[in-house]
Amino acid sequence: MAEPVRIKEIPENELTPDQAKVFKDLVAGRGRLLTPYKIWIHSPKLAAALESIGTFLNKGSSLTEREVELTICIIANHWKGEYVWAAHVKMCRDLGYPQSVFDAIRAGQTPALDSERERVVYDLAKISMEPGGGSDEVFARAEKLLGRNGIAEVVALLGYYTSVAMGMKLHRVPVPAPKA
Repeated sequence: MAEPVRIKEIPENELTPDQAKVFKDLVAGRGRLLTPYKIWIHSPKLAAALESIGTFLNKGSSLTEREVELTICIIANHWKGEYVWAAHVKMCRDLGYPQSVFDAIRAGQTPALDSERERVVYDLAKISMEPGGGSDEVFARAEKLLGRNGIAEVVALLGYYTSVAMGMKLHRVPVPAPKA
């Protein structure tokens, strides 16, 4: 028997004024209240701040959509955030990544990536998740290929999606069944 989901949804008519404003803004921008925001709306200022960060990272950063999605998959795998993993592997596959990339990541191996930028995103993410400051060579390559802004954005993506992956795990959000 599956463990019960821990998300405590707040009926719209029971939202505090601050929660109601955030709810309205989120639904206006996203069309619905995405699952992580069902967790974060209990702290409306946090939910609003994370929405701003998440929108920037997903839509306004210097990273390509493929680089963003790859980074999300790397951190979802690190935290074993299966909901985030499943959703974003699907998005990566839709963007043209072969399944072998995700098989390698799952196996703890370095995936074969065609783009030099994608390879440095992977390497930067990996050294960011390890103890210490990481390899000078990887950092220098990242600075050359992504710039300091790109490095900052990869690190922020790792942090933001750490929160998403951990929140979804902690709240036992089930992984949706794949659509046929």
